[in-house]
Amino acid sequence: MGSVRRRRSGGRVGCGRVEGEAMARQEPQERNYDNMLKMVEDLNRDLEKLLEEMEKLTVQATWMAYDMVVMRTNPDLTNSMRRLEDAFLNCREEMEKKWQEVLRESKGEEQKKE
Repeated sequence: MGSVRRRRSGGRVGCGRVEGEAMARQEPQERNYDNMLKMVEDLNRDLEKLLEEMEKLTVQATWMAYDMVVMRTNPDLTNSMRRLEDAFLNCREEMEKKWQEVLRESKGEEQKKE
């Protein structure tokens, strides 16, 4: 310990500064690590979402291919599906009209109460 200089107060010269510098260097490194960890977690979450979307698209493509095979092997099915779709669209249109009518009636009743 002969080479270590002592301060008047009895402490070592320079030790506080060296420790402070090490801590100052460590804090940005810890922040960088935390930022990197968060970035990796976000990336994993995004990749999982993309994988789920790809799975959904794969299922849809599989059903589309299946439908194409069925339609080609049974042409009457195509006509039946068109009629079913037309009936569905007509039904939906009527439901929307009825819904608008109900809304108008309920607004009219509210205005009468006021």
